[in-house]
Amino acid sequence: MSIHCSVYSAVSVDGFIAKPDGDIEWLHNPHYAGATLNGLDYESFIATVDTLVMGRHSYEKVRSFGFWPYDNIPVIVLTSRPLTVPPELEGKISVENCAPERLVSKLAEQGRQHLYIDGGATIQRFLTAGLINEITLTQIPVLLGAGISLFGDSGIESSLQLISADSSDNGFVQCRYTVKGC
Repeated sequence: MSIHCSVYSAVSVDGFIAKPDGDIEWLHNPHYAGATLNGLDYESFIATVDTLVMGRHSYEKVRSFGFWPYDNIPVIVLTSRPLTVPPELEGKISVENCAPERLVSKLAEQGRQHLYIDGGATIQRFLTAGLINEITLTQIPVLLGAGISLFGDSGIESSLQLISADSSDNGFVQCRYTVKGC
């Protein structure tokens, strides 16, 4: 397929994207706010994306922010349960219930070229399907001890090739990888 699927995520040093209850407030430490990120910043990354695909839990977390940060990009929420799109998001999001392979095929037919895959379970499903081309992980200098793992325990082994590694003054370490064989 000619469509490119990327992951761009922050993780704790012990590999979690959220606390066990889904809390991500640990990402909002004031020490992180003013620091310059060496590597691929979010704005540069998102400027290359033409569609964001996220799972329902990620969608619900984003909705809890009180504002919708993706006004300039179409968002697809993958869920197997009914989801009513609120009026303020009509035309901005769509809801799908299909396998990652089917969704990627459908989006490729529509001319989409770069998908941002977000949310632990959704990333795991796309990785298991062999659809993830690139992974950018920004490791935050904190140990959560427990939580929601980015890659879970799917048992899928994937070889990665390092594209770049950068460290920032605030302790962030960002590694970008190509998923080999994808």
